[in-house]
Amino acid sequence: MTHSHLAIDDTEPTPQVRAQRRRAGRLLAIVLVPVALATIVGLFVLWPDGAQSAARQEATNQIIPGTVFVDGTVLAVDPYDCSGTPSPGSPVPATLTCADVVVELADGPDAGASVSVQIPAEVYLAGFGVGDGLRLQRSAPIEDVPVSYSFTDFSRETPLTLLSIVFAVAIIAVARLRGLAALAGLGFAFLVLVAFMLPGLLNGESPIWVALVGSSAIMFVVLYLAHGFTARTTTALAGTLFGLALVAGLGSWASSWSRLTGLGSEENLTLTYLTGQIDPAGIVICGIIVAGLGVLNDVTITQASAVWQLHELAPEMPARRLFSSAMAIGRDHIASTVYTIVFAYAGAALPVLLILETLQRPFIDVVTGEAVAEEVVRTMVGSIGLVLAVPVTTAIGVLLVKSTARQEAQTSASDSALRTRSGTTQSEAG
Repeated sequence: MTHSHLAIDDTEPTPQVRAQRRRAGRLLAIVLVPVALATIVGLFVLWPDGAQSAARQEATNQIIPGTVFVDGTVLAVDPYDCSGTPSPGSPVPATLTCADVVVELADGPDAGASVSVQIPAEVYLAGFGVGDGLRLQRSAPIEDVPVSYSFTDFSRETPLTLLSIVFAVAIIAVARLRGLAALAGLGFAFLVLVAFMLPGLLNGESPIWVALVGSSAIMFVVLYLAHGFTARTTTALAGTLFGLALVAGLGSWASSWSRLTGLGSEENLTLTYLTGQIDPAGIVICGIIVAGLGVLNDVTITQASAVWQLHELAPEMPARRLFSSAMAIGRDHIASTVYTIVFAYAGAALPVLLILETLQRPFIDVVTGEAVAEEVVRTMVGSIGLVLAVPVTTAIGVLLVKSTARQEAQTSASDSALRTRSGTTQSEAG
């Protein structure tokens, strides 16, 4: 996110404020505890049984026994012209350059040996140089066919590891304990994604229920880890869960109405080929729900903080004015976050947009095509869920602070009346 949350007053709250927050937390718990229990039950029912999925079995069956992946370092690069011969009447193709590279193997059965690997033109365009790390596939010998190596990707372990370390250090250095808690929450979210959501989808479970249960579990842990067990956090959690449910329902309806098949990407086609258990259209909906987690968390925690901060600064402020004041902050946040969503999805779909621009397709065909339409629906549904979560979270926060304030006023009035009667009785006895 390129915007910041509302600044929170870090001064020590008064005993009166702390008591009010505790009462608000108890009120919200009445609603959220059943949701938490339903999430636990959903995790128990949908949790993968550990058996290998049909998709993984099919993928494993297609791998030749003895095939392994190894790392290597480029020792030499020998480019050559690999342009095809044009057929009669066809335009002359652009010049294509491929390369033969010599790679020293870093691990595997032939560690230390040097092998020659052919690099296709589309990969050579990325640029090759001596010292580059490559990831190669070693194919075991079959009858008269000797061992062969082929390029699969660049080796990125070192840069990604260093970048992750810098990322973690920067967050902890600036946010300190909250940053450490946020990283722990991120680790938990990754665990839920890898151990629950991905296997559940591969096993043919309902994508919507897998996404809702997994996302709910992530939000319960991530929000409380990063922001603590406070009424503000609980208010934000309630708004986030509302937004997730809204995105799930709206995404399901919009995907069906728009006739999104989920087959607009090569990845979904591969999944469909590997197993018949996975519903590609359901994967689209699941992706819409998961993609909305970050922005929903961002706006709801900001709105909850806005309501509580404004109320604690001006406890006498009427509920209507408190709502409108907090929504003024929310509207600014909505505007910046919607830009974030749209540009993020536009960036993800940039290669598709470039291809369509190259083919000079009509604009209406570009927008309504499966590949772009999927991103359009994802953007619209996520934005609608985001926009509606803001007033809902704000309303929940206002209702809580005002209801707990009334309870406090009634309790104080009762205590005052009791003390008055007690003092009158003592005077009469004297």
